[in-house]
Amino acid sequence: MITSLSNDKVKFVRALSDRKQRVREGRFVLEGARLIDDALAAGVKPDWVFCAEQLTPRARATLAQLKSLGIELIPVSDSVLQSCSETETPQGLLAVTAFPQFKLPDNPTLILIADALRDPGNLGTLLRSAAAAGIDGVLLSPETVDAYNPKVVRGATGAHFRLPIVPADWALIAQRTRNLKIYLASAEGERPYSEVDWTLPSALIVGGEARGASESASRLASARVSIPLANEVESLNAAVAASVILFEVRRQRR
Repeated sequence: MITSLSNDKVKFVRALSDRKQRVREGRFVLEGARLIDDALAAGVKPDWVFCAEQLTPRARATLAQLKSLGIELIPVSDSVLQSCSETETPQGLLAVTAFPQFKLPDNPTLILIADALRDPGNLGTLLRSAAAAGIDGVLLSPETVDAYNPKVVRGATGAHFRLPIVPADWALIAQRTRNLKIYLASAEGERPYSEVDWTLPSALIVGGEARGASESASRLASARVSIPLANEVESLNAAVAASVILFEVRRQRR
């Protein structure tokens, strides 16, 4: 059992809390049986897994599956697990795994573009909704929070293993959406989202509510869509707005 914070693997895991280190290593941390199960279901095998002495029945089942796959299981003390965890109450299992390598399809029919979203919880929820709506992929524009930020990973609840999530500059975004009708979600949008024909190949840009759409997003979009709100509510946050629109898309396409 590892009990020292000076252990090399412990130091490696703790270093992955930093974005630059995650990018350098091409790896991130999964906490808890649920996220590890999602990774395994997608065919993604962790490099190794820290495990606590006391585990829930679900965590023990996940541990058994990891063992059957020959993945290195490393018992650690509670204090070590706590030092590596980004949550107040560690969930007993902590895995190090490579970034998923999912590619956007060559001819996508629905792409979501996150325009400078800076709040990790917001992006995590947005990714979760995107996966649930069955879209082809998500493009993250410059200044958007890192998709592998621990709070994003927790909020996305496995979306990283269900759809491509691709950081991109605006030139690449324009190239990947060149055959799509591009809509920008905006409180000032001239067209209600429910009046758009979403059965056509489309892309949706959703920006952070604090600063609104960037100039690059505004130039790329061919139309703006809005969500009519009651009781003088000013706006919805980005994740909620995206969810509302994406499930209208799903409704129309069904």
